Amino acid sequence: MKNKTAAKKSPGLTNIKGLLKILGPGLITGASDDDPSGIATYSQAGAKFGLATLWTALITFPLMASIQEMCARIGIVTSKGLTTNIRNNYPRWTLYLMILFTFPAVILNIGADIAGMGAVANLIFPSIPSYLFAIAFTGILMVLIIYLPYKKISAVLKYLCIFLLLYLIVPFLAEQDWKTIAKNTFIPTIKFNKDFIGILVAILGTTISPYLFFGRQPWKQKI
Repeated sequence: MKNKTAAKKSPGLTNIKGLLKILGPGLITGASDDDPSGIATYSQAGAKFGLATLWTALITFPLMASIQEMCARIGIVTSKGLTTNIRNNYPRWTLYLMILFTFPAVILNIGADIAGMGAVANLIFPSIPSYLFAIAFTGILMVLIIYLPYKKISAVLKYLCIFLLLYLIVPFLAEQDWKTIAKNTFIPTIKFNKDFIGILVAILGTTISPYLFFGRQPWKQKI
C-alpha cells in the first residue's frame, strides 16, 4: 500500500520540483527589471511629485510585459538569443546599429544600478562612503559572474525574489487616500516643465530597460 501511495504522489511532486528548478531564469529576468536604478527613479518621482506620475504605470507595464513576452518567445522558438537572431536574419549593419544604441544604455544602466546599491548601503553604514560600496559590489559581482555558472547563481537569486512580495504588503501598512490614488492612476497629470518631463523620461527608460531585450535567452531543461 505504501508503495502504491508513493507511486501516486511521485508524479505531482516530481512536476513541482521540476517547476521550481526551471523557475529561476525567467523569474530572475522578470524581477531584474525592478533594479536599483528603477527603485531610485520611482523613489525620486514619489518624493518630488507625490502621486502625480502614478498614471504612467498604465503605459509602462503593458509595454514592458509585451517586450519581455516577445523576446522570450523568440528565444523559445529559435533557441538563440536576440543578438544572434538579428545577425542571422538581418543585414550586418542592422546589428551594428542596434549595438551602437543599446551598448551605452546598458553600461549606464549597470552603472546606475551599482551606484544605487552603494547609496543604499551608505544609508545603513553612513560612515563608509557610497563609492567604496559601489567598488566592493562591482568586485563581488565580477567574481561571482566569472567563476560561478549561471545555474548556481540563479538557484540562489530566485529565492531572493521573494522579497519583492513586500511591494504588495507595504502600501497597506500605511494609511492611504485611495480616492487620490485612483484619481492619479486613471487621470493623467502632465506638467510642462523640465523636472516633470525629465522624470517621465526616466520612468519610461528605467522600466523598459535595454537589457530586457537580451535577458530572455533560451533556457532548456527537462522537468
